[in-house]
Amino acid sequence: MNPATLKLLIAGVAVAMILAMSATWKVQDWRYGMKLAEQAGLHQSDLDKIGSAASAQVQAEQGKRLALEQRLTANDQTHHKELSDAQTNQTRLRDRLATADLRLSVLLAEDPASCNGVPATAGAVGMVHGARRAQLDPAHAQRIIAITDAGDRGLIALAACQAYVREVNQR
Repeated sequence: MNPATLKLLIAGVAVAMILAMSATWKVQDWRYGMKLAEQAGLHQSDLDKIGSAASAQVQAEQGKRLALEQRLTANDQTHHKELSDAQTNQTRLRDRLATADLRLSVLLAEDPASCNGVPATAGAVGMVHGARRAQLDPAHAQRIIAITDAGDRGLIALAACQAYVREVNQR
């Protein structure tokens, strides 16, 4: 073999090796590209599942919140109606007391040893069958009604607060 042929043979083998390596490189690139594309597709499907689960959870929470808001609104309307009814009743009662259409009275004690200073006879006060009663002065009756009005409002507000806490804690 002469040196020129040997050089040509070595160059041919080198070119063949380079072509084989580049072909192998290209095939590996295609295989890994396909695997990466498959993994990207699986990753995207996992992300889609996570997104849809999160969306369903958000919708469920929004539904619960909406239901709670509706129940709280209904409770608020009930509270407002009870409060306005109580105020209307108190106003009517005050009006009836002011016009002397209604008189408040108290039961008198039956203890003979007490020194209450209230006459034992019915007199102008009037007598109701049963226990003896004394009528209150209209100004005192108005103050009593004002006190009961404040108490009624407080009780209604307390009931509304308790209903609100119950609704919120049910969630």
